[in-house]
Amino acid sequence: MNAVTELQPPPGLSAEDCARAEHYAVLARIFHAAPDAALLAALAQVGRTLGAAEGALPSAWAALGGAAQARSPQAVRDEFDALFVSVGKPRVIANGSWYLSGFLQEAPLAALRADLAELGLARRQGVAETEDHVAALAEVMRHLVVSGPDAAGLARQRRFFGRHLAPWYARLAQALTQAPEADFYAKAGGLLQAFLDVERAAFELLEAPA
Repeated sequence: MNAVTELQPPPGLSAEDCARAEHYAVLARIFHAAPDAALLAALAQVGRTLGAAEGALPSAWAALGGAAQARSPQAVRDEFDALFVSVGKPRVIANGSWYLSGFLQEAPLAALRADLAELGLARRQGVAETEDHVAALAEVMRHLVVSGPDAAGLARQRRFFGRHLAPWYARLAQALTQAPEADFYAKAGGLLQAFLDVERAAFELLEAPA
């Protein structure tokens, strides 16, 4: 995708939307590539801070922060490669088309590309992952949060989330939980599920009749 994670929040963006955008940015980063030492340290610090609160999302942050503190950058990099990198089928596939159709490069990816074109977004030249990768979709959601905090923007967010993340993110999180190679990324899957569950509930409230 284009570098939407570089998009800076406008001055009037609410604290809630800033937090949402930051969550999407973190998910995009850690599912795109293994975090380095600096990011692991930052995740550990956030986990200590947010993990003091109650609820599924703070608990997920505490678990991820603990894993970030306990694992070395090399160990996390090895885990990332074992889970997501393979000359054949990876241990865990992070692409929506796989969960929606059982195949890669299928109709769900074509539908996603059509929606991205309507939004004026496209994959950056030279990027290997297809647009339905969870990291790319998180980047798009961050872009939509930052660029459209009004009612029309919320409608775009709800539609994109409902079509391209809601139907399958829990299955990816489950696959990570069940993968014997996963430690840090099992916790990353927990954060993915906890945060997107919050997003899903909020979007469902927007859809509910007054």
